[in-house]
Amino acid sequence: MAPARKSKAHQPAPPSRTLILDNGAYTIKAGYVAGDVVDVPRVIPNCIARDRNKKVYVASDLEKCTDFSEVVFRRPVEKGFIVNWEAEKDIWEHEFFDDKALQPCDPSETRLLLAEPSNSLPILQTNCDQMVFEEFGFASYYRGIGPTFNAYHDVQGILRTPRDAGTIAQLPAEILLLIDTGYSHTTITPLIQGRPIHSAIRRLDVGGKLLTNYLTRLLSLRHYDMRNETYIVNEMKESACYVSLDFKGDLERSWKGTRGERRADYIGGGGIARDYVLPDFHTRSKGIVRDFDPAQASTARKLAAAGASEDVLTLRNERFSVPELLFHPSDIGIRQPGIADLVMQSLHTLPVGLWPGLLSNIVVVGGNVLFDGFVERLQKEIVQLAPDECFVRVARPVDPITSTWAGGANLAKHDRINALAVTKQEYEEFGAGWVARKFAAGLESP
Repeated sequence: MAPARKSKAHQPAPPSRTLILDNGAYTIKAGYVAGDVVDVPRVIPNCIARDRNKKVYVASDLEKCTDFSEVVFRRPVEKGFIVNWEAEKDIWEHEFFDDKALQPCDPSETRLLLAEPSNSLPILQTNCDQMVFEEFGFASYYRGIGPTFNAYHDVQGILRTPRDAGTIAQLPAEILLLIDTGYSHTTITPLIQGRPIHSAIRRLDVGGKLLTNYLTRLLSLRHYDMRNETYIVNEMKESACYVSLDFKGDLERSWKGTRGERRADYIGGGGIARDYVLPDFHTRSKGIVRDFDPAQASTARKLAAAGASEDVLTLRNERFSVPELLFHPSDIGIRQPGIADLVMQSLHTLPVGLWPGLLSNIVVVGGNVLFDGFVERLQKEIVQLAPDECFVRVARPVDPITSTWAGGANLAKHDRINALAVTKQEYEEFGAGWVARKFAAGLESP
């Protein structure tokens, strides 16, 4: 006689508080959701830094650093994936579990909602699940693909779609093409009812890190050796670079000319050149972008010889040739198509009937979309590639840095989360393999 089936153990009540973590390669976006109360997320540097005086700064302690010259960074995330849990554990403990933590957390009474990149390796996912339950001991946990969290926004509000007053936003969005371009890489993710179409996800290995390194190389060749000053170069990139709407025209205006030639556009700056005053960490803690002054440029060598109080770099085609890699990676030998071509590659794996809905609902997030001209350039290129009968709309949220976190906060308040999350009791009962399969399957089709 078969033994009697054991009754299923009583499920504990879901935790009243949820910690949402968008664990990016450059910054962590973190905050709590308790009922209908949503915190303002903190943006925390995801690194351990050491200055030239050998002083170590962990995560948010980096704000206390007064001299970023020759700072060395140790980052637990590489190519978008957490590969150094020793460093990541130190950062999480410093920010959430220490006595002096700014966002104290009791994991036994907290659910963790963690964003991960698309197509992560199973061994890395298993390591992550083990750390969450066995090392930190969270009561409940959901690990989801970061781009899918953006489907829990009012997408039509972001796209400024005209609609009747009092219309309630549909969550998750019915159809969405999400482009996430961050520190490590850029991904294109088509979403239907908040679920990613995995076969159509495309990745471009160009992100903020590569752009900063490329700008560092250009400056080191043309001006000063900046190879140990990546923090300063990154600030320079964020404040001075832009995406050109007419790359060939801007390149012509910033061209010096043949040897011995003195082109008027080059001498006068052509509306492109900018002077960047480097920080000295005594009188200036941050660099300053100012209009190009031809008179000052002509006497720059004399001033430098006389011991001028300012170190000034004149940025010309570096301003737009660096972000251009997002659209033409082949400029530096990367054998991958640009963002617009990747969008069309993604669409060609899908039924043509989905194209109009996806092309008219494109949302861009991540730090790189803050470049001036990014949205306009992307829309212009996609329009040139898309069928004439398709209407193309590209929009950027108010804060593209915390957009994924905010979508995760909306998901934490959604009824769907209780079916998606896994409790510590289930992890201990069914094991890591079952948890991985549950997260990979998501919800059953309605």
